[in-house]
Amino acid sequence: MGAQMTTAPPGSEASPGAGPETSEAAADRPRVLVVDDDGNNLLAIRTVLEDLGEVVEARSGEEALRHLLKGEFAVILLDVYMPGMDGYETAQIIRSREQTKRIPIVFLSAVNKETEHLIRGYSMGAVDYVFKPVDPVVLRSKVAVFADLFAMTKEIQRKAKAEQALMDANLRANAERLRAEQELRLAEQRQGAIIQSLPIVLYLEAIDASPRAPRFVSGNLAALTGYRFDEIQASPDVWIERLHPDDRDRVVAALTGRREGRSLAVEYRWQCADGQYRHFLDQAVLLRDAQGQPIEYAGTLLDITDRKELESQLVHARKMDAIGKLTGGIAHDFNNLLAAVLGGLGLIERRTELGDEQLKILNMTRRAAEQGSDLVRRLLAFARRQQLQPACVEIAALSTAVTDLLAHTLGGLVELEWDMEEGLWCAFADQAQLELALMNLIINARDAMPDGGTISVHAQNRLAGPEQIAGLAAGDYVVLTVADTGCGMAPDVLEQVMEPFFTTKDVGKGTGLGLSMVYGFAKQSGGAFHISSAPGQGTRAEIWLPRGEESKAGDTAQPGPSAAQPRAPRPLRVLLVDDHEGVRQTTAALLRDLGHEVAEAGDGDQVLALLAGEGARCDLLVTDYAMPHLSGTEVIRQAREARPDLPAIIITGYAEADSIAKRPDDVEVLSKPFTAEQLSEALATALAEADAEPERRPRAGAGAAPVAEAAE
Repeated sequence: MGAQMTTAPPGSEASPGAGPETSEAAADRPRVLVVDDDGNNLLAIRTVLEDLGEVVEARSGEEALRHLLKGEFAVILLDVYMPGMDGYETAQIIRSREQTKRIPIVFLSAVNKETEHLIRGYSMGAVDYVFKPVDPVVLRSKVAVFADLFAMTKEIQRKAKAEQALMDANLRANAERLRAEQELRLAEQRQGAIIQSLPIVLYLEAIDASPRAPRFVSGNLAALTGYRFDEIQASPDVWIERLHPDDRDRVVAALTGRREGRSLAVEYRWQCADGQYRHFLDQAVLLRDAQGQPIEYAGTLLDITDRKELESQLVHARKMDAIGKLTGGIAHDFNNLLAAVLGGLGLIERRTELGDEQLKILNMTRRAAEQGSDLVRRLLAFARRQQLQPACVEIAALSTAVTDLLAHTLGGLVELEWDMEEGLWCAFADQAQLELALMNLIINARDAMPDGGTISVHAQNRLAGPEQIAGLAAGDYVVLTVADTGCGMAPDVLEQVMEPFFTTKDVGKGTGLGLSMVYGFAKQSGGAFHISSAPGQGTRAEIWLPRGEESKAGDTAQPGPSAAQPRAPRPLRVLLVDDHEGVRQTTAALLRDLGHEVAEAGDGDQVLALLAGEGARCDLLVTDYAMPHLSGTEVIRQAREARPDLPAIIITGYAEADSIAKRPDDVEVLSKPFTAEQLSEALATALAEADAEPERRPRAGAGAAPVAEAAE
């Protein structure tokens, strides 16, 4: 029966149920394009969706594009990862074609649930994500919406065509017209239900409305704004009054431009009934009659708050990454300068007998250089590039240490209170950095209370869920909360407080790195930092740190001050290479003061030339890491081709000394700036390493024998 209806000739008679509209409806049955390289996935999705419409399968992006050239689809289910052309590239091509750019795309993904991957997918034109393994109910529900929308669109088009045919034929029977009208109303009701569920409002507004007041609204206005349509009509001024003050003039100017016939497309912040500001995208066009006379404005109001927040997070993440990379370079150059300064000061102090006044000046200079070193550490903490030594930290002992350190800093008007719950866990963090972070927060709280008050530090155990704080993994955490009763901060200031070098203090009273350092330390420790404040209501800062294993608490003990530092057993012949002249000269002077003989080189080529000549008599090689042409690790590699037994030390101004590429296991790393004692300890350790593990180095060949004899 169906085959006869399909193949009936144009001139044959057919029953009313098999008329042109029915044939068109069958032809316009929603089609779903499923793109996945896994045949099992295609079969499973077809089973779930086949009663919603025609399911067309494609096993690659190229095959999907060929299907799109042959017909229309209600929705595309697109696997993200496929061999050859992946989902992102396929979506980009689909969006670039005029015929296919409006087809909804739903990404299927088994991985990449992070925000940056979701943003990338949405930027490629996706309207939704479905994560594998796919829940059949969820998938069917999502596809049904687009299938219904596609079917309704086609139905409206058919009805329009049918109405035109009725007008050309001088209208058919009243019963047929009534049936068409009923079906059209049903389609409008379905479309209205879909619009009602979306974060969008359709409106019509009179041309001369002043103040602005829509005369018709379709959609859930109350869910979007907190106000019912009749409340907006009763108080027309409310729309302008609740615009954000910074956006009001711009929006009013855009609304004025509509009267000149220009289309409206403006983003602004609007205060909803709950007092919170939401971001809206307001778009409108001027409708005209057949004679070209303006009738009214037709527009849409879309809530884009979530999109704005994701954009802000992406911009912030990119900015933090850029600043982190910049900070690593600054640390290297600054540490070179500090190494020369502090080394030179140490040489002056050891080689010259200074009076009290001269010693005072020297100590002031040393303190300034040490403050520079502290500034570098703060920058690295913000950039999450400093080397941390995490261990279990007992908060009770930490509170005593911090209180003692701040005893003379807080003053008599400010009281510091500690509140720790019973059974408090240990925190897994670098104790020195944690002390510094707490001191920064407490001093900031003190500065916010010039007339005095109470600073409370509350420590508690918290179990974090996956949605509790952005970027924080689920698990056990120790939360340290520093709260004050000070002046608080406005929302615009609160948004900037964790940016480096931003400060609300007077010039000379703050570097703007305190909260940045706390933020970087918490992130690098595997935790999070959150701050909240309001004008006149004080500030509350939370540091979330992972729970430590109490059984390791004893591992945090440090050697006592009486522990003897190792020293080189005898005077050495040291070959020193550093492209920074100031650091090289200072390091050479320190080595000579320690009783060693030093030969200097300015780059890797020079040191290799020295090794090939009389410099082969050296006992130990000290090389900078970052040098032009040859890095420190390459210098050591080539030097050991001639002297496999040559002990070596790398000195570096970079933050991540332990991650130096291709560094042999038996090569010590000494971070700049360093003291004479630290240099002496590194020399002794390098020699001890060379004596303890000779079997780890390759044996010298016959060509290396004269070098070995020269070293004797």
